[in-house]
Amino acid sequence: MSKLFEELDYRETPLGELFLRRRRHIGLDADIYEIKLGEDFLMSSLFTSSELALGRLGIARARDNRRARPDEPRVEPKLDVVVGGLGLGYTAAAVLESEATGSLCVVEYLEPVIEWHRQGLLPTSSNLIQDARCSFLQGDFFALSSSTEGFDPVQPGRRFDAILVDIDHTPDQWLNPSNESFYHPDGLRRVKSHLNSGGVFGLWSNEPADAEFTQRLAAIFGAAYAEPVVFHNPLQNREFTQSVYIATAEANDGLPYPE
Repeated sequence: MSKLFEELDYRETPLGELFLRRRRHIGLDADIYEIKLGEDFLMSSLFTSSELALGRLGIARARDNRRARPDEPRVEPKLDVVVGGLGLGYTAAAVLESEATGSLCVVEYLEPVIEWHRQGLLPTSSNLIQDARCSFLQGDFFALSSSTEGFDPVQPGRRFDAILVDIDHTPDQWLNPSNESFYHPDGLRRVKSHLNSGGVFGLWSNEPADAEFTQRLAAIFGAAYAEPVVFHNPLQNREFTQSVYIATAEANDGLPYPE
């Protein structure tokens, strides 16, 4: 049996104190992995439904959009995907479930999080490390999104079929105040500029969908919807609702970098 509580790692980071913990929940007969930043719980392996939904919904929509393109060969498309935020790895693992995924770049700001996976400390680590389609990029997702070079240092300006983001709590609750601009029209236009036509932008949120933000996505990308993800919280014995936003880049407007 695992220890009832174990701190697997502790680091000081530019964002604050970072903890990786594992604890045994006797009632559930399960090990629970948690990442904590200061006093803020970032994620728990007990609640992964919406992270998995982000990966699965994003890939399904990107695959269907590629299949619908008249110039697309009648074979299963191979999608190039970016995931912003590695964390416990569940969104990335969901992306790799699909044979349609050709390549996956996971952008993570905190180097220790990448190290944890390379050391095999987390439940998803072996799947991510052993899959040749998956690579890690240590960097600031938001800075890369706002740049013309984008997410591939080897091929600057490369476009992708899906960009899926699981970093901030919601579009208006940020881990860092500097992230705010990403969720406004100029920031959304910039991330859209890194997508192929028909590419998908997906976003995780810890709260029920915000209709105003969904409308903002639709105005920028051309089409958008929010998918509620409802799951049972055994710790509180109640239903909980999170959200996944999915937007399709129907056309790039040629003006992705406003002054």
